Amino acid sequence: MFSRRHFLLAGGGLGVAAVVAGVLPKFATTSALLSEANAEEVFEVTHSDSEWRSKLSAEQYEILREEGTERAYSSALNDEHREGTFACAGCELALFSSATKFESHTGWPSFWAPLDKAVATRQDRTFGMLREEVHCRRCGGHLGHVFDDGPKPTGLRYCMNGLAMTFQPV
Repeated sequence: MFSRRHFLLAGGGLGVAAVVAGVLPKFATTSALLSEANAEEVFEVTHSDSEWRSKLSAEQYEILREEGTERAYSSALNDEHREGTFACAGCELALFSSATKFESHTGWPSFWAPLDKAVATRQDRTFGMLREEVHCRRCGGHLGHVFDDGPKPTGLRYCMNGLAMTFQPV
């Protein structure tokens, strides 16, 4: 016989399975929740959805416009060690100097500080945790997250998606 407790446990298990399998509708996804936050902000560089799609590769669009994340260790920028500047792939705004890049061994390009007035942050409460999402202050493109486990002098680790950036050597 099924008790109410069994019914609730089974329903909860099915809900978790649906999330893991990705069968919940778009409005329940991380992307949609973050997009609602983006709708409140106004950026200098704006494009229609179709313009963004034609300007960016499919992978860049997923990261910059839908707050996706590239697979760890998949970006060539993770191994970029020349002097230069890392810029937004969406609007070409200079974001990080190579002088602040460090090896975090996380699989993504990491920096201990952005350039002045290059990025902005907002709270990201997805996946049941509180993080600081980092985006380009000019176009709003999602770059990654910032954590407080970085090296001196800031103690911060800006963990960025390589596909969200380009590199311009000196």
